[in-house]
Amino acid sequence: MAPDFPREATAIAADLVALRRALHRDPEVGNDLPRTQTRVLEALDGLPLEITTGDSLTSVVAVLRGSRPGPTVLLRGDMDALPVREDNDLDYRSTNGAMHACGHDLHTAGLVGAARLLSAHREELAGNVVFMFQPGEEGPGGAEPMVAEGVLDAAGVRADAAFAVHVLPGERGVFTLRPGPIMAGSNVLRVTFHGAGGHGSQPQTALDPVPPLVEFSQALQVMITRRFSVFDPVVAAITNLSAGEAVNVIPASASMGASVRTLSADTTRDFPAYARTLAESVAAGFGCTAEVHWKTQYPPTVNDHDQARFALDTLSRWFGADRVVQAVDPLMGSEDFSFVLNEVPGAFYFLFATPEGIDPDTAAMNHSPLVLFDDEVLADQAASLATLAWEHNARPTPAPSDRES
Repeated sequence: MAPDFPREATAIAADLVALRRALHRDPEVGNDLPRTQTRVLEALDGLPLEITTGDSLTSVVAVLRGSRPGPTVLLRGDMDALPVREDNDLDYRSTNGAMHACGHDLHTAGLVGAARLLSAHREELAGNVVFMFQPGEEGPGGAEPMVAEGVLDAAGVRADAAFAVHVLPGERGVFTLRPGPIMAGSNVLRVTFHGAGGHGSQPQTALDPVPPLVEFSQALQVMITRRFSVFDPVVAAITNLSAGEAVNVIPASASMGASVRTLSADTTRDFPAYARTLAESVAAGFGCTAEVHWKTQYPPTVNDHDQARFALDTLSRWFGADRVVQAVDPLMGSEDFSFVLNEVPGAFYFLFATPEGIDPDTAAMNHSPLVLFDDEVLADQAASLATLAWEHNARPTPAPSDRES
């Protein structure tokens, strides 16, 4: 039987709130978070953890070794803020031009809480727990370099499962997740059409790249509906258009940029090939050429079906079925925990955290300078991570014949 982590977490809630507010008051952006890293190290001091810090980024990895044999589970919390100037009237508001507008201050404090809860039961704990304190989720990306530096093998063996929680506006205290895709992959498409410039009064003497740019930008949306299933959707938002500056000059080139969100490895792989064929065909029809660039920033975040079901069942038992909802649809935002889930089966889940007195349906969304999260959820956030780790490692290991079947 697992310890009653939800009850035990209430005893450390005040400490977690204080840590969260200290982090919120002094946010840092990107992969270089020296003050945040120092606060995390101070918060973990005295716990029975093996702690290392990153080489190429200011990450913190802590390993808790249980006294009983068992699997290894990884818990992750991201630490970075956004380059957003906060507009909230809080006594702990940020004043340095950055803001924890995506709740990573809660994620960091919650993971510290999970480390404290599990450390208090190390003598009864089976297996190992790896705590992954990650910079750079908002960019340039911290999970991928942490994987490259060996976080998945930090305990000396590969992690068997991984879990992470993210706060969102919504009815406070409700958890939600789903098996399969939970967040989209983030990709960038850039296309430049090259022609030959000329005088605006004589387009027949030039090769105008603007018409193929406009044609392609419209045709791209039609291509999506004809190449990809509605049940594996793709969202392409054209956010940049660029051509000439003088109105009487036909430019030599014209370009566009789009944010493309995908929910599977197949669509992520196929989209650039289809876009290239379309761009080159459209360009040829106008006597121009097309230059296509594609970059995958984060792959889709896909929950393992078994681990997602385990998380749904475990959270329901400990927090009540009325507080755990299986999400119907994934979110089209993106998350670099996907790099972990590409290597290790696991689950990414959400915890709603809109303060009382604010309508969750109209509350400011993540990344807004007005978004608010209630740090009273921190105890449940820490307890949920600790409970998932404990119960995962306490489950009987399948026999080889069971695994093969």
